[in-house]
Amino acid sequence: QVQLVESGGGLVQPGGSLRLSCAASGSISVIYAMSWYRQAPGKQRELVADISNNGRTNYADSVKGRFTISRDNAKNTVYLQMNSLKPEDTAVYYCNADLRPLLISTMRNYWGQGTQVTVSS
Repeated sequence: QVQLVESGGGLVQPGGSLRLSCAASGSISVIYAMSWYRQAPGKQRELVADISNNGRTNYADSVKGRFTISRDNAKNTVYLQMNSLKPEDTAVYYCNADLRPLLISTMRNYWGQGTQVTVSS
């Protein structure tokens, strides 16, 4: 059974920083792209950043220069370093991964359960 488990959310003041982590566990053969999405109340879920298995990154315009996505392939973990946080960054942040489980020949997509990030004074 493959699981993605996020951690690191919380309450932070505007201008502050948080680091989110997402660890993939279970019987995994290969992890391809890993991503972070977010969903604010009343809004659609949106892509924040993604990273390929060779380290190529992509960011939403709203977070460029403030957020950094990285991954540790040995630990099956993806990180999101969030700096200069703004109230509009408040949302539930979800981890997403394209991976191939052991003994499965096709790629599947998985979501984490989400972690709340609240930016408020």
